[in-house]
Parts: sequence; structure tokens; C-alpha cells
Amino acid sequence: MTPTFYRGRFAPTPSGALHFGSLIAALGSCLDARAHAGEWHLRIEDVDPPRVVPGSADSILRTLEAFGFEWDGPVVYQSRRAEAYRAALERLIDADRVYGCDCTRKVLKARGRVGVDGPVYPGTCRARGLALSGALRLGLADTRVVFDDLLAGRVACDVARECGDFVLLRADGVYSYQHAVTVDDAELGVSHIVRGADLLASTPRQIVLQQALGYPTPRYLHLPVALNADGGKLSKQTLAAPLRDAEPLPALLGAAAFLGFDLARDADTLSAFWQLATQRWQREKLPPLRGKRFG
Repeated sequence: MTPTFYRGRFAPTPSGALHFGSLIAALGSCLDARAHAGEWHLRIEDVDPPRVVPGSADSILRTLEAFGFEWDGPVVYQSRRAEAYRAALERLIDADRVYGCDCTRKVLKARGRVGVDGPVYPGTCRARGLALSGALRLGLADTRVVFDDLLAGRVACDVARECGDFVLLRADGVYSYQHAVTVDDAELGVSHIVRGADLLASTPRQIVLQQALGYPTPRYLHLPVALNADGGKLSKQTLAAPLRDAEPLPALLGAAAFLGFDLARDADTLSAFWQLATQRWQREKLPPLRGKRFG
């Protein structure tokens, strides 16, 4: 059953400044929420300390504010939520769904075959009876996940075969992206997740984890990702140019055009942009789910 109340979110990683690819995800998720009279929340995904660039979280907030984004409720920081992640992990341990793993990346690369999102863990440690130390993995039964994405349509994945038992807690004590995101979205009561298609491969694992923890499954809408001139995804790793706080309107108009609606002739101020963009947002006008070149 489709939820009657809409609660969405935008969840950037503070590994650098926001760029055009980030803006597409932020704008799409915000407009979909506002067009459906819903809430839009902001979460800073700083659960992984090595990826966090000092000052980036504050920079992200300043840029979003400069671009006219308004979010509901307080900003959530994953770095402050270890207790919630641990409680969810303990529930899975009590249900005998978790096992310890001491495989190194070298071993995984040598033994694992390539799946939908990197090497598939071959289950080496599943029956070894190791103590719950090292990395902790979720043991998967043969599970076929099927869901309907609001843009991609029907998506199916044999999670055990195509992803393998995935990590919930790394050997260095850092909770995994899959675990933290799943717990965060459930505890916030997120009903719709609008994000880039680069995260589509993560969705079946998050649905499996939702099912294991008794969480409801949100509706998903995965947006096309922006590509650079070389055909690679715009990202911090590919040195995507940061957004300019002093010039929000041109970037917003570009992001809107990327998402299928052109406001260049009608929106000459920031307030006009947000009013018209919310009025004109339609999922049906989104471009097909494939990368689009930008620049």
C-alpha cells in the first residue's frame, strides 16, 4: 500500500563541496516532496570518518541555504547515531542473522566474482563459527527482491547471488553505508527515497535489511545521473566543479532542465524558480533512466 503521508530526504556525504550532480539529487528529492505536500529532511552521512573532509558539512549547509532549499526538522548527523545502529545490529545478532568474517580485501578480490556492485562475497566465513569480531556480515538466504521504481519500473535482484552476504559493521568499527542508511530511513519514517541511479544497485540490499529488521519499505525513485565530457559520473572523485553559492539561479535552472522541465524564460529570481519548479514538477517528464552528459 502506498503511504498517504510523504516524507523524503536528501543525504549527502561531507567528502567535499556540493556539485551539479549533487544538485540534481537534492532538487529532485526536494521537488518531489514539496509537489506531494510532504516533508523534506536533511541528513549528513558522515558515518565513515576517512571519507569526511573537515568543514564540508558546514559548506553543504551553506550552499543549500544559498540555493533556497528549506528542510524540515533538525539536520541528522550519522556520526551521532552509533547507538541506534548498534541496537539494530544486536537485533540481527539475536536473530542469528550475523556472522564474523576475517577475509581481507585481497582474499575477496581473488575469490569473489563480480556482481552488480563489485565483488560478490563467496560466503567463506559463513560456516566457520568465528567469534563476532572483525567484519560482521548479514547472512542471506536465497532471496529474490522485486520492487517497482517510480522511474526505472520493475527491478529484480537475487541478492545472495548478485551481491552476497554484505557487511554491516566493518573490522575498523565503522558501520556500513547499507546498515546506517537503512536504520536512519526507517527511524525517520521516510516514505519516499529519491536519489541518483548510481545507488540503484544498493536498493535490493537495503530492502533485504528492512525485511530482516521488520521495517517498512519506502517507495523509490532513482534519478538519471549527470556525466562529464568523458562519460564518467560527475562526482568529487572526478573533480566535478563545486557549486557557486553566489550564483544559485543558473545552476538551479540547469538542474531543472536536466530533470526535464525548462524554467529559463519564466524564473528570473530565486523565489520565482522555487514557486514555478514546485508547481511544474512531474515525474512523468523525467528523462529516461540513463546517464546524461553535462558540459
